[in-house]
Amino acid sequence: MSTLTPAVPAVPAATDALGTAAARTRSAVLEQRILKDPGSFRVLTGDRPTGRLHLGHYFGTLHNRVRLQDLGVELFVIIADYQVLTDRDVADRLPEHVEELVLDHLAVGVDPERSTVFTHSAVPALNQLLLPFLSLVSVAELNRNPTVKDEIAHSRQSAVSGLMFTYPVHQAADILFCKANLVPVGQDQLPHLEITRTVARRFNDRYGSGGSVFPEPDALLSDAPLLLGTDGAKMSKSRGNAIGLAAGADETARLIKGAKTDSERHIAYDPAGRPEVSSLLLLAALCQGRTPEEVAADVGSAGSAALKRTVTESVNEYLAPIRARRAEYAGDRGYLRRILREGNERARAVADGTLGEVRAAMNSSY
Repeated sequence: MSTLTPAVPAVPAATDALGTAAARTRSAVLEQRILKDPGSFRVLTGDRPTGRLHLGHYFGTLHNRVRLQDLGVELFVIIADYQVLTDRDVADRLPEHVEELVLDHLAVGVDPERSTVFTHSAVPALNQLLLPFLSLVSVAELNRNPTVKDEIAHSRQSAVSGLMFTYPVHQAADILFCKANLVPVGQDQLPHLEITRTVARRFNDRYGSGGSVFPEPDALLSDAPLLLGTDGAKMSKSRGNAIGLAAGADETARLIKGAKTDSERHIAYDPAGRPEVSSLLLLAALCQGRTPEEVAADVGSAGSAALKRTVTESVNEYLAPIRARRAEYAGDRGYLRRILREGNERARAVADGTLGEVRAAMNSSY
């Protein structure tokens, strides 16, 4: 999530490329600062509880969350249950999906003793920040936000809800309630983070009396690989084309066996010309700690069947300890609920303190 400037009109490709290049340069500097002083950073990240997480999530975000935690960065992981409703009329099977997200995070190495895992709906003060924050952005700015436009275009609802429209400001509340100063994002989330930066800056200018109530958080731009699903499209929970972290070895083998490839027998890494084959090579390479080219050289002219065997073996070997930990945690649902209770309590204490500062700054403490 789970930073934005005033949303810009449809940005020319060249301008967008410049913005992304600047974000990448800044991220490289931030990585060096994290290594030198991890304790000076607080990260907010998270997911919507809409189903189990998959390999795309793992290599895209989960692995990086654990890395930052282990470096000593303070990590807040939000399970954004309210935001399920941005593109759905009803939040189906919510308790189950929330627990599944907790399980996935524990399995990959998120430590609830060092990180705070909490749910949106359990932190009233966080959501109360949405009201003053909405006063700091215009309807035109929200309407021009390219990420909101894309999310509306792909919404499952017949009509766009107010929650969908104000989604970037709700995310600003998620980030700023704990005064996170670092948010790991993909390139497509840069406009959202820019809105958060705008909200923080405008609040400080309007109510800060020369000081800063909120930091302007930086984007830590991910170099996460794009893994395609078994149908050749982007791996996604909603498409049913993903390999879940909770999938067993046999299910994983079945899914990979049915993955889309091409008719060429010689296996080569060519993301532009052979995207499906290249995605499978990349997946095996990530699991093996090698390059896709090295995996391709091993398979050579043995064809797609050999490639799929290699990928299956690599994925199952890599996920074996994660699956074992997940199964162990799944046997104690009381422990999962305790993690959420304790995480929610910590998040509420932080949010209450921040809301108190906001009320004092706005002269609304009565």
